[in-house]
Amino acid sequence: MRRAAIVSPVRTPVGRFLGGLRDVPVEHLCRTVVEAVLARSGVDPTAIEDVVFAQSYANSETPCVGRWAALAAGLPIEVPGMQLDRRCGGGLQAIATAAMMVQTGAADVVLAGGVESMSNIEHYTTAMRGGARQGSAMLYDRLDRGRERSQPVERFGVISGMIETAENLASEYGITREEADAYAAESHRRAASAWLQGLFAGEVVPVAVPQKNGEPTMFDTDEGVRADTTVEALAKLRPMMKDGVSTAGNSSQQNDAASACLIVAEDRLEALGLTPIGFLVGWAAVGCHPATMGIGPVPAVARLFAKTGLSWKDIGLVELNEAFAAQVLAVLKGWNWDERDKLNVNGSGISLGHPIGATGVRVMTTLLNEMQRRGVRYGLEAMCVGGGQGVAAVFERA
Repeated sequence: MRRAAIVSPVRTPVGRFLGGLRDVPVEHLCRTVVEAVLARSGVDPTAIEDVVFAQSYANSETPCVGRWAALAAGLPIEVPGMQLDRRCGGGLQAIATAAMMVQTGAADVVLAGGVESMSNIEHYTTAMRGGARQGSAMLYDRLDRGRERSQPVERFGVISGMIETAENLASEYGITREEADAYAAESHRRAASAWLQGLFAGEVVPVAVPQKNGEPTMFDTDEGVRADTTVEALAKLRPMMKDGVSTAGNSSQQNDAASACLIVAEDRLEALGLTPIGFLVGWAAVGCHPATMGIGPVPAVARLFAKTGLSWKDIGLVELNEAFAAQVLAVLKGWNWDERDKLNVNGSGISLGHPIGATGVRVMTTLLNEMQRRGVRYGLEAMCVGGGQGVAAVFERA
C-alpha cells in the first residue's frame, strides 16, 4: 500500500472566543489556510483531487465546508469537497480519511483540513418549521446544546456536559485541584516560551481581519496564551462544578481557527515537485463510555500500537489534546506513561486553544514541525472526543 505523505501543513493563529477573529467567518478562515498550502507547496491546483475538511459546529451559512473551502480559495470548479465530523477528533479524522483515499489509490493528492469559528456558532430553534400558533419558542445555543446532547439520554442518562466527564475522571483517577492547576500553568509557560523562541513562525499564517474603516488588520499570534499565568493565580478561580477540580483556568478554551495540509501519495511526490514533512504511519479510533469521554486516548493508543507494532519506546514526542488538565493527567495514568519532557512541549488546548474541528490538524502541524527540529522519528497524536471516543495517530518524520 502506498504511504500517505504530509506536505506543507499550516495553521492560522488561534483566536479567543469572541476575540480577534470574531468577525472572520468560517469560509475566510478556510480560504486563508488553503491559499497558504497552495502557495507554500507550489502544487498545481489541478492536481488536487478532493478536499476533506472537518467542522464540528456546521450550519447552513457554509454548508459542506470542504467544497466551500475549495471554491473560496479559487481551486478549479472540478475539484470536489466534503465535510466530516468526529467532534474534537474531526481534524485528525480528516487527515486519516484523506490518507485512506491516497493509500487505496482513489486519489493521488487530497487537501485535508479543519475549521471552527466558535465565536460564530449560532442560536437556533426547532419549533418554527411547522409554524407556532401561539406561545414562546425556545432558542437553543448550538454550542452548549451540542455538548449536552453528545449521547442518547435514554441509554446513558443526563450528562450535563464535558465538564462533568472531566470531574468523573478526576474522581476515578485521584486527580487533585493542585495537580490540575500546576499542569495548566506549565502549559501556558511552554506555549509562551515557544512563541518567544519563534517556534511557531514556520507554521502560522496570519489572517486578514476586515475593519469597518480602513484596511484589514493582520491577526498573527495565538490569542489565548497567558505568559503571566501562575499556580497561585489559578488557585483563586472557582471550580465549574461544586467541589470540583476543573476551572476556566485549567480547561481548554473556546476558539476560532483553521488548519490544512496536502496528503500526497509517496510515489507521486517527485513528479509533482513536492517535499513532505512526514508520513502517516497508522491511526485508530475507539469508543468509550460518554461519562468518561476524556479517557478515550488510552484505548485508542492501545489499539494503534497493536495495529502498527509500535510501543512507547518508539515514540519521541507526544501531543495529547488538553481538553481539561484533569483529563490529561488521568490519561497519563491510564497509559502508565508520564514523560513530561516529551508531552505537549509547546503547549496545547489549555494554552494554545481548542478550535474543535481544526484542532487535530493544528496539533499535527505543530507536532511535525517539532519532530523536524528535534530529529524525532515517530510522533504520537491523541485526542479525546465528546460523546465517548478516542482517536490516535502516529506520524513519521520525512
